[in-house]
Amino acid sequence: MIADVKKTTEQKMGKTLETLKNDLGKIRTGRAHTGILDHVMVDYYGTPTPIPQVANVTLIDARNIGVTPWDKKMASVIEKAIRDSDLGLNPATQGELVRVPMPALTEERRKDLIKVVRTEGENARVAVRNVRRDANNQLKDLLKQKKVAEDEERRAQDDVQKLTDRHIAEIDKMLQTKEAELMAV
Repeated sequence: MIADVKKTTEQKMGKTLETLKNDLGKIRTGRAHTGILDHVMVDYYGTPTPIPQVANVTLIDARNIGVTPWDKKMASVIEKAIRDSDLGLNPATQGELVRVPMPALTEERRKDLIKVVRTEGENARVAVRNVRRDANNQLKDLLKQKKVAEDEERRAQDDVQKLTDRHIAEIDKMLQTKEAELMAV
């Protein structure tokens, strides 16, 4: 029973790290990378679909992404979806190719992005702490139901705390990496 609680706790904390990693990947640095368009949805014949499922997304150079739709009629729809997204990008269509230039980041924009990164990090820390709280409540319930001994419950709570500390340290490391990436010119 205690092993199950620990296992689910670790899985939930791992999912929180994955979510943070994906969210940080959306926050752009000055360089272009194709993953930035993964979450932009286009209206593909009435169905919201991610851009990589309706087009070939490639890097043209360090500052430009090329999007080549498989259906030629989709170029204008893709361009509009990228423009309407909250990424602050201004795509241009050249024939069948939608060219997405990545504007250089100003100092002010970098600082704004760092605030966003820190907010995402704090949200992830809160999520990890909530998972810890839930696990500790489950352990207390097991103790109340006399399914585990007091010292076993105490040891399990210590293990959950170690898991929490490890995941929060991982979150902090991810944030430091992203901040350094954003401040690099």
